Amino acid sequence: MSLKGPIISVEDDEDDQYLIGQAMKALSVPNKLRFFTNGQQALDYLIHTDEKPFLTLCDINMPIMNGLEFRRHIQASDFLRSKAIPFIYFTTGASPELVIAAYKATVQGFYQKAPHYDAFQEQIRVIVEYWTKCLHPNNQ
Repeated sequence: MSLKGPIISVEDDEDDQYLIGQAMKALSVPNKLRFFTNGQQALDYLIHTDEKPFLTLCDINMPIMNGLEFRRHIQASDFLRSKAIPFIYFTTGASPELVIAAYKATVQGFYQKAPHYDAFQEQIRVIVEYWTKCLHPNNQ
């Protein structure tokens, strides 16, 4: 994690991409925001980029490679695990089974997207603020 690195959003819904972008803008988050519409695109980016991402916000239900599969690929790669990028699920579906599966994959958080923009923005604020203040191997 790099405090100045981009925030990775793996989100296939264009409306949610827009809301995430608007929330980041309203909160004056300085990090560049990079959107990917499925886990495979994000995985390819993480494998090939020299950037040091600050945070990954990931939906679960997506085409091609869903969020759980994406996380499993990260965990299976020594190279990607060594990047130590905080991984937060930010998704609409939040069944107990999904929450259990997510934490078995050692994620750092699971948020069900709030149905109203103010609460949605507050979720984004809490996530970004926490990781901005958290000590982490890559920001020492």
